[in-house]
Parts: sequence; structure tokens; C-alpha cells
Amino acid sequence: MTTSLLRQVACAGAVDHALLEHVRHEALTVPSGWMAEYGEYQSGGWETLSLLNRTGRATDVTITDCEPTETDLLAAMPATRQLLADLGLHFMWARIARLDAAAYLWEHRDYGELKDVERHRLHIPIVTSSSAYLVLSGSAVHLAAGHIWRLTPTYAHGACNRFGPARVHLILDCYASPELAVLTRDQYLPAGSVRPLPPLTDALLRHHAAQALRLAQLGYAKAAEEHLLRLFFDHTLPEGRAYDLIADMYDAIGHDDAADGWREKKAVLLGIN
Repeated sequence: MTTSLLRQVACAGAVDHALLEHVRHEALTVPSGWMAEYGEYQSGGWETLSLLNRTGRATDVTITDCEPTETDLLAAMPATRQLLADLGLHFMWARIARLDAAAYLWEHRDYGELKDVERHRLHIPIVTSSSAYLVLSGSAVHLAAGHIWRLTPTYAHGACNRFGPARVHLILDCYASPELAVLTRDQYLPAGSVRPLPPLTDALLRHHAAQALRLAQLGYAKAAEEHLLRLFFDHTLPEGRAYDLIADMYDAIGHDDAADGWREKKAVLLGIN
């Protein structure tokens, strides 16, 4: 599992402590007007602003391939600007991202809509806690602050912040370069960063499916959907299983359009042709 997981996520090195403290101060005091984007991917509570992008406007947050320019926000964050410059990478896009308490990014893949070139994603946690983690291949992975983490977002993954405080990360999308190869040469998973999730037994599956069905029958469709989506963050599930459970729930109550909609959403979020 460790070798497989290392292909998906790994720690790539440390960030200078003094510089990170300046970046943290900027991240908590400068950004405003956060943008909610990619609503189909999330529960609500995930917002971003751009630091490097195609237009120079921080509120332009829909990711595309480009040779980026600095945004007005980055101009007001000199320590963050210095950190990005020190990395010396071939950036595609850079964002500051906030995931609030009790917020989720549902299981998905990224980059599927972009052209087929080699690119990589780096996370630099600014503010985090142990209740904020990624889920990949049935493992919960906490990205500790003070480090640069490499994520391969073409693998199915999700993120959550169960209890808070708000998780704040720099998210850097980069094209392949010699500098990136050097940065990620000695990747590893720190001790204590990975927690295997327990399997979802047949008994538990029936229990949760019945709970969701009751909620839907009572008219609480969104609560029923999220009850099933959150199973991805608590248990090892086959890829896309949470979406299948929602579609099955709607089939059971005769809501064919909703069932078909969730099957289509699964295809979009997981990049299934």
C-alpha cells in the first residue's frame, strides 16, 4: 500500500520556518472576497483565490492551462510571492484555498478537462489540524504544516475538515521541470501521516443505506445524499461506490431522474467516459 500511496501523495520537503510564518500571517490577514467554485465537487465551505493565473485577477479561479501572470492578491502578499519565487518552478496556476470546518470535497479526479501534458500539484499547508485530511485508496492522509506535499490528483481523492479550524493551503499546479524533479526526488510519507480506513461491512452498508433512504422519504434529500457521500471519508470503498449508493437510493423511491443525474455526476467527477 505504501508504494501505491506514494504515487498518489507524498511529502517532498520542508518550508523555511521563518518564511512560512510570514506567509501564514499574510494568508490570515490579506485575502478577502473568497470565491466558491466547482460547486458540484463540494459540500460548501471550500473557497479559493488565485495568486498566479491567466488574467491577473484573483477572483478568476477556474483552472486552465496557461503561462500565468501574478494576480493583484499576490502583489499584496510579498512573503508568499517570495516563497513561490524561491521554488523556481514552472507554474500553471497557484491558489490559496480555504476549507472550513465540517466541509468536504467529494471524491473526484482533477485535470480531466485539461490537455494531456505532464503536470503536478503541490500543497503547502498554512493552517491545518489533524481533523483535516485527504482520502486516497482507502487511507486518510493528513498533510502537516511546514512541508511541501505532492499530490497526483488524477487518482480519485477527496478532502475534508471534520472539526476545524479552517484549513488554509497554498495549492500550486506546475508543469514538469528539472526544478520540480529535484524538489520531489526524495519523497516520503512521514510517520503518523497515514491512517488506513476500516472496510464498510455488509451490515454497516445496509444500516447506512437504510438511514439515507429514510431521510429521502421524509423529504431530506440533500441530507440523505451527504450521509452517503461522507462514507468515503470513514471507510474503504470501491471507487465511486458512494455515488452508486445515492443512485440506488433514488431508484428505490422511484426518482428516476435523480438516479440518472447522480450516475452522470459520478461520470463527470471521476472522469469516466
